Amino acid sequence: MDSVRSPEWPVSPLSGVAANSATARYGTSPGTGPIVGRASPPSSAPPPYRSPSEPAAAPPAGKPAAPPIPVKILIAGGFGVGKTTTVGAISEIAPLTTEAEMTTAGIGVDDPGSRSTKTTTTVAMDFGCVTIDRSLKLYLFGTPGQARFGFMWDDLARGALGALVVVDSARLDDCFPAVDFFERAGLPFVVGVNAFDGRLALELGEIRWALAIGDHVPLVQFDARDRLSVRDALLVVLDRALDRATRDRRA
Repeated sequence: MDSVRSPEWPVSPLSGVAANSATARYGTSPGTGPIVGRASPPSSAPPPYRSPSEPAAAPPAGKPAAPPIPVKILIAGGFGVGKTTTVGAISEIAPLTTEAEMTTAGIGVDDPGSRSTKTTTTVAMDFGCVTIDRSLKLYLFGTPGQARFGFMWDDLARGALGALVVVDSARLDDCFPAVDFFERAGLPFVVGVNAFDGRLALELGEIRWALAIGDHVPLVQFDARDRLSVRDALLVVLDRALDRATRDRRA
């Protein structure tokens, strides 16, 4: 991980409805033509993602249960996409947050989008945890989304087994640095499209095309406010990490 560079964050655009529309960012309305996204994915992509078909075996009867295995998962993405909400929705403890009030100094620099009522921002990280079963416990680390905190990503990613990249379908360009970072790091990740107001600005197929991610990267829709929806998204991340670990052990 030491050789992985922090995301090369683009300059944030000015706020406003026009600046955050699909037409302004991609030159077309959703579903009416090609979408300009990142460069093409690496030519040598891993095999398509497949979830494990068999459940984990239960411990033998009468044997004392071992403490759960800790697994570090990152919750990453652009500014104002729902990372803090995601951690808070699923954490079984009171989540650690480093929220600070947004001020006028951030106008034109930190753009949460026209639909957002966000008044605070993460200035370090979020932390929460959730027990999957008797043998597994997830520790969730939410990354800061602003460009000026990109240097922290290397440290937060050290020791992580997977990541959930949270995406706002109306502001896809904000998640490009996160996708690029995990591709360079070789860390298994899942793209989770947060359904603001219960709907998406683009179809999942269009989002996959715009992000230029291969079929081996799971793309799911979820609601960052709903515990069960976040749980399902994290289980896909866990399956992806276990799939990678299994392939590496067989190699």
